[in-house]
Amino acid sequence: MSVTPEEAWSIARKQIWRENEIIARPVDKRENYIKRCVGIPGDVLEMKDAVLYVNGKKLEDKDKMQYNYDIIVNAPFNKVKLQEMGISMEDINGGYMGNNHYVLPLTVEMVEKIKKMPNVLSVNHQEDDGQIFPYSPNYPWTRDNFGPLPIPKKGETIDLTLENLPLYDRIIGAYEENKLEVKDSVIYINGAPADKYTFKMDYYWMMGDNRHNSADSRYWGFVPEDHIVGKAYFIWLSLDKDKSFLGKIRWNRIFRFIH
Repeated sequence: MSVTPEEAWSIARKQIWRENEIIARPVDKRENYIKRCVGIPGDVLEMKDAVLYVNGKKLEDKDKMQYNYDIIVNAPFNKVKLQEMGISMEDINGGYMGNNHYVLPLTVEMVEKIKKMPNVLSVNHQEDDGQIFPYSPNYPWTRDNFGPLPIPKKGETIDLTLENLPLYDRIIGAYEENKLEVKDSVIYINGAPADKYTFKMDYYWMMGDNRHNSADSRYWGFVPEDHIVGKAYFIWLSLDKDKSFLGKIRWNRIFRFIH
């Protein structure tokens, strides 16, 4: 018996579920995150070499956006100097890879400062790694390279195929509460063969400004409209986890509006 790559992937997923104790997060189990909405219903997103494009246009980089960098030095960093730049002790300690090699999350401003340090030999944007949503061989995407990816819009009807099903299976089965099955290379929704699907809700794409250390839509997938709590406008408290007592309060960051 021969099977298509899509069927083989489906069989493998089912086998993993049968043979392992896997706990799927219920749709109503939600935690609050603050992320930047970079894609709204109807948009098309694409990430090329860590640069995000929305509807073909490059999205403006924010000053505080961070990426991981591989840094080679000839002598260990002065941790106090790195902390003064705004790098946390957790990132400093966890970022030392041994052999005078660090991996640190840095803004553009931080990169320029580190390059000028006398012990620094090289600073390079960390290479892409790891697969992301939709975790399918049909879409071998990574955190810095993915798409083009259309964002589903309420009332929009798409052609549904075995190839693009990984993009939409959670929407159809979990968020919009249909019974979704694949049998003999045919997609069934609520018991009926389906080659099209009409979305019941609007969906969004969220990303964190710390692009290499963020749990966001690159790992969750689309965010349905009924999962959005609101918009963050104002920072009323910001704490430095590396300090204690009143020193924990980052006075330069509180009582500021979020842009």
